[in-house]
Amino acid sequence: MPLLTLQNVGIHFIGPPLLEHAELRIEPGERICLLGRNGAGKTTLLRLIDGQLEPDTGEIIREPGIRIARLNQQVPRGLEGSIFDQLHAELADDFVEEPWRRKQEIETVLSKMSLDGGLVCESLSAGMKRRVLLAKALVRRPDLLLLDEPTNHLDLGGICWLEEFLLRWSGTLMFVTHDRMFLRKLATRIVEIDRGQLIAWDCDHQTYLDRKQAALETEAKQRALFDKRLAQEETWIRGGILARRTRNEGRVRALKQMRQQRVERRELPGQARMQLQEAERTGRLVIKAKGVTFAYDPASNSENTGTLEDTEPIIRGLSTSIMRGDKIGIIGPNGSGKTTLLRLLLDELQPQQGTIRHGTRLQVAYFDQLHAELDEEQSVQDNVSGGSESVMVGGVKKHILGYLQEFLFTPEEARNPVKRLSGGERNRLLLARLFTKPANVLVMDEPTNDLDSDTLELLEEILVDYQGTLLIVSHDRDFLNNVVTSTLVLEGQGRVKEYAGGYDDWLTQRKQETSEAPKKPAPKAKARQEDQPRRLKYGEKIELETLPAKIEALEAKIEQFHTTMSAPEFYEQDHTEVVKVADELKQVEAELAVVYARWEELESLE
Repeated sequence: MPLLTLQNVGIHFIGPPLLEHAELRIEPGERICLLGRNGAGKTTLLRLIDGQLEPDTGEIIREPGIRIARLNQQVPRGLEGSIFDQLHAELADDFVEEPWRRKQEIETVLSKMSLDGGLVCESLSAGMKRRVLLAKALVRRPDLLLLDEPTNHLDLGGICWLEEFLLRWSGTLMFVTHDRMFLRKLATRIVEIDRGQLIAWDCDHQTYLDRKQAALETEAKQRALFDKRLAQEETWIRGGILARRTRNEGRVRALKQMRQQRVERRELPGQARMQLQEAERTGRLVIKAKGVTFAYDPASNSENTGTLEDTEPIIRGLSTSIMRGDKIGIIGPNGSGKTTLLRLLLDELQPQQGTIRHGTRLQVAYFDQLHAELDEEQSVQDNVSGGSESVMVGGVKKHILGYLQEFLFTPEEARNPVKRLSGGERNRLLLARLFTKPANVLVMDEPTNDLDSDTLELLEEILVDYQGTLLIVSHDRDFLNNVVTSTLVLEGQGRVKEYAGGYDDWLTQRKQETSEAPKKPAPKAKARQEDQPRRLKYGEKIELETLPAKIEALEAKIEQFHTTMSAPEFYEQDHTEVVKVADELKQVEAELAVVYARWEELESLE
């Protein structure tokens, strides 16, 4: 017997119905992933299932006595008191005559979820608060658990823990997620909201993608044939009725039915057309950190401008070089200092030890989902354009409504206040605002939260093709695997280590490191003079100081060559002159490579 059944359910707010004639059966023990475009109605469906909303049409049949719990997208404000108190309040109406049993239920859930009931909620990170909210849902022993973007605000460790926990949990689960690896590991069935319809796919994620593509291609062919036949009938009706009257009346009625079908047809939602604006190229070196250590002042909870005594550094001894075109992923537990690391690299914070040097011509654009300021009462278009009717994109003036349509906002939606947007729509709005700014260094802090799969894949393609430099904080494992070329990992106690590749590459390299047996230290021997590290001579120190300016001059010269050679008329001149300029460019590039090598050599001795 199903736990819950939707029969002919429909619901409508503004615009096309979110659901119409929806049918669904949820069986005990299923783990259903709910997919759909941003704004398709995923959260609305969860609210219908748990009874917070009532459908306009149809009915929802629930098994008698069923317990349903739902975890929302956002962490609510006002989560106060100890974790134990929060769970105790959740059971206020249960086990009234058996308080010992209530305590036992709470302690069982706390143990399963590795939570300390004495911790105060106000002091917890967003990720830990999500775990508390999940514990509040589970302490009531739900038969059906509804999770709306459960990985939001969780770090990689928290996401892996949640996966393992839910795989062991014996109840029934329906969840919405943008995390494709989370989906693949958990889902036993996929249900999709597509243009108001619920479509069940009893298969894994990859098979779903293949079948979905085939279904869309079949639908496109059928609609093309329908449109062709409709056009033929329209031509016939305009040409006059030539056959017998009774037969023609039937044909006219059929044409009216076809017209009505065409009017009622809901088209596929469009694809976003996001495009990054790239600024003038930076120099080859973008950021160089050497021996950087940073700690906050524990007394004032602000940047520590004094010594490092009695403080625990968040970043300790960081040395790295970020070159033009690098795509760097930054990962680590919540609270480990990822945002602090970004602020140090961007020169927004000053280290107590070490140096951070920026290259030339840096233009930075910063995507910060948590701290970006969106005016809830202002319209979508005003949040992007500042009240103007147009924006400059790639040196071209675009009407704001046309620009927002590239991010899948209709003119009606663009005029609505931001407070009406879903989580994914807010993220698209933040991207739309970011992409109005030319940049050659792009810094993104959790850009993938709440994005639907189509928009997420498009963002991946854009960032892979981006010719500038990318620094990105993300807990989306597939996204890291597909985009970044190397990863900075905050490993605790201020240590930051760099690994080649994305998330899976980091796991492989870390596993290799931990599996290697520690080597026996070599016996100490008297150091010989030639084994002592060589220090910079006075002349070499002077040379090192002059090299950055020399590098900048050579890079400017190369940039001028590129500008000259990109002009159409350049190749209209004599061939020997073209070859001569190309050879000069090669010579300057070779000289730059030699200067860079010398600079790195001298810096290593400093």
